[in-house]
Amino acid sequence: MNEQDTTRPDRPVSVEMWSDLGCPWCHIGKHRLERAIAARPDAERFVIRLRSFELNPDASRTPETIETAFRRSHGGDAETVLRAEKHIQALALREGLSFSVDRRNANTGDVHRVTHHAEEAGRGREFFSLVQDRFFAGDIDPFDPEVLVQIAVEVGLSRERVREVLAGDEYAEAVRADRREGRELGAQGVPFVVVDGRLAASGAQSVDAYARMLDQAVPTVSAGVA
Repeated sequence: MNEQDTTRPDRPVSVEMWSDLGCPWCHIGKHRLERAIAARPDAERFVIRLRSFELNPDASRTPETIETAFRRSHGGDAETVLRAEKHIQALALREGLSFSVDRRNANTGDVHRVTHHAEEAGRGREFFSLVQDRFFAGDIDPFDPEVLVQIAVEVGLSRERVREVLAGDEYAEAVRADRREGRELGAQGVPFVVVDGRLAASGAQSVDAYARMLDQAVPTVSAGVA
């Protein structure tokens, strides 16, 4: 990309975020990123796209407790799991986000597949965000296909078409391709954010850290150059 393109104040800037539904840091990080963008006078030029990154593609489709899933992956006892959950809950509440420690965990592939379908209609971020927000609030079971169908309908998708997607394996390769691309770019986990295809950040950064990253991507705007 040449310098003229980089400094154009009206040039759209891509913001890609690799995440997984069950990742609490993705939930917090996404909202922090959105806040950093919304605070800018040129917020409309930043185009956010959520990318798929299944942390455990082999996870069971049968929902289980967070404790069971955590102890299988990280070890520890019930007290350790609850302490970690309470810590993240406190952070989320300070961000103004609902956070239930009684959520369940299961394979997130279907959520990602429907997100890819929704993205084709320009509704991918809206769909995933609704599912994620309600999941962490403890309001829905996102591993129930009919719950995904209902939320898809809420964002304007066809009920019948989404059921068709869920009944097969459409978009499964797109989900895997997203994960491969993320790893190729350096993602070891999520959230993983890439701004303008050239600046990357791992983990849930603070609002200020994301703001600095956006400024670095488009310094002419942050410097007040029109």
